[in-house]
Amino acid sequence: MSLESVRAFLRAHAPDIEIIETAESSSTVALAAEAHGVEPAQIAKTICLRVGEQMMLVVAGGTARLDNRKFKDTFGAKGRMLDAEEVVAVTSHPVGGVCPFGLPSPLPIYCDISLKRFDEVVPAAGSTNSAVRIETGRLAELTGASWVDVCQ
Repeated sequence: MSLESVRAFLRAHAPDIEIIETAESSSTVALAAEAHGVEPAQIAKTICLRVGEQMMLVVAGGTARLDNRKFKDTFGAKGRMLDAEEVVAVTSHPVGGVCPFGLPSPLPIYCDISLKRFDEVVPAAGSTNSAVRIETGRLAELTGASWVDVCQ
């Protein structure tokens, strides 16, 4: 169902973007990079976090890691990663297929500046074997994301 919510989102907001489905899993950064022929840093991984009672998504370069100090300075508190069940409940996407598209309800979305070094990035598309290729700026624009510097 998650892949279908992404399809519906893209049909409505970006009909020119095609979902790429692979026969093999692309559920990790390394697998996704191999499946799509890009370097791991070009994979746009979506991290689901809670800050207090607020859920949010941070989309970052595949090799970037959250920096606790930068995160706390930006959001005023430490972020806690959601577990797999919480991720599905909040996004409708399984771990390994999480993306900022086709969400059941709006969430704050942030793009880390680690993505800016690429003209095009490859985020998942709602399943563990689907993705899209999208211009970096368009990813932020399409999802209403704000740019942040929260990774190392």
